[in-house]
Amino acid sequence: MAGEWIEYLDRLVWGWPMITLLMGTHLYLTVRTGGIQRQVFRGIRLSLSRDPDAAGDVSPFAALATALSASVGTGNIIGVGTAVALGGPGAVLWMWLSGLLGMATRYAETLLAVRYRVRSGTGEMLGGAMYVLERGLNLPWAGIAFAALGAAGAFGIGCMVQADAVMTGVGMLVPAPAPVTAAVLSLLVGTAVFGGIRSIAGVTEKLVPGMAAAYLLGCAAVLAVNRPFLGPAIRMILRSALDLRAAGGGLLGQGAAAACRYGVARGLFSNESGMGSAPLAAVAARTPNPKVQALVSMTGTFWDTCVICLMTGLALMSELARAPAPETISGSELAMAAFSRLPFGERFLALALTVFAFTTILGWCHYGQRCCAYLFGEGCAPWYRALWTAGVFAGALGETEALWSLASLMNGLMAVPNLLSLFLLRREIDRETRRFDGDRLTEKDSRPIPGVGTGNKKRREAFASRRKGSVRDGPDGGSGPPPAGA
Repeated sequence: MAGEWIEYLDRLVWGWPMITLLMGTHLYLTVRTGGIQRQVFRGIRLSLSRDPDAAGDVSPFAALATALSASVGTGNIIGVGTAVALGGPGAVLWMWLSGLLGMATRYAETLLAVRYRVRSGTGEMLGGAMYVLERGLNLPWAGIAFAALGAAGAFGIGCMVQADAVMTGVGMLVPAPAPVTAAVLSLLVGTAVFGGIRSIAGVTEKLVPGMAAAYLLGCAAVLAVNRPFLGPAIRMILRSALDLRAAGGGLLGQGAAAACRYGVARGLFSNESGMGSAPLAAVAARTPNPKVQALVSMTGTFWDTCVICLMTGLALMSELARAPAPETISGSELAMAAFSRLPFGERFLALALTVFAFTTILGWCHYGQRCCAYLFGEGCAPWYRALWTAGVFAGALGETEALWSLASLMNGLMAVPNLLSLFLLRREIDRETRRFDGDRLTEKDSRPIPGVGTGNKKRREAFASRRKGSVRDGPDGGSGPPPAGA
């Protein structure tokens, strides 16, 4: 009974209310920022730049790779196939639109996260939606709610479920006893995560770009093999996405409503724009000001949804145009059918799924650890990493279907306090966007940060003491001007 209620609530959270809320926020922030998506290629260029004198722990590219490691995963392959299977070909277009508009939300949430980040007593940068809610809006209870949902939900969607995906992929590549594979996976994860953000970023910035590039080449190869069917596939996508008539029968007969629902939901769930998770990695970046890293972080949504998910969708649809599939086909079966056109295509797909799931485990460990540290202080980090490694082993050998709905529900609820901060601090987003142009201060602005005066500093210190954290506020924490009276 409890499992049925969790599944019902999960469907409710990721149904039309959440789709409307997130897509509405994406559209609103796109207009409010003047179409910040136009600067995506500038963000790509900035992601490759380095400023060793700027405050932060890792390079902008390493922070971006960590965020991408958490979002680029099995959902970009199997999830796209599931969206097409449930919503029809038009889901590919709606998925792409959710990524295009979602770049504005990723920009805004990262801008605020870097603006309100602080430096711990050990010198590590701390930030995220919980610090924005606490320091920017004087709503520590909302920050606690976000952190609790993130710390707990990460174990399902980013740990145990992904470990199960790694086991599936490895099983398709090499025959090995499950306990041995689970033990090796746990050892690899533990080695990476116990070094903190620098260690995680060091692994992800090597694995993620290479595997993503290889996967895109694989999709391009599928499209080359199916090139006579690419035109019909694109026409099917457009017709399904814009067809307002009632859905017909079969996989290819879905109407615009189903395509919109499943395409947008898959895109939102994949790129995580609006959930507040990606800024947890972005705040560690060495950046001269919040806008630079916000532009860099925005490119994560571009790569995740506008490029990788789109290429996956086109590859799958070219296969459907070539060989129509039964209505009951699953997302994984559709992906396997497309890549089976290539020599060793199925094994290549299994390798991609394995690497993407592994890097997702690393990225979400950092997210969950940062949320846990906000609640209980930095001393909990080693314990959280140890528990995470044990969770990987348990997920690799156990059943994870029941955890998926619960974790998905928690991750969806994370978006609510995060979106609240984006709306209430919309003028702050405007002001910070105007203040900076690249790495230059374009507007002299000495106004205090809302909610970060001397009185709130005492409140923050008391709150930090309750969390047993050693947080140091001031100009070396965030990238903006020091708080008034500090």
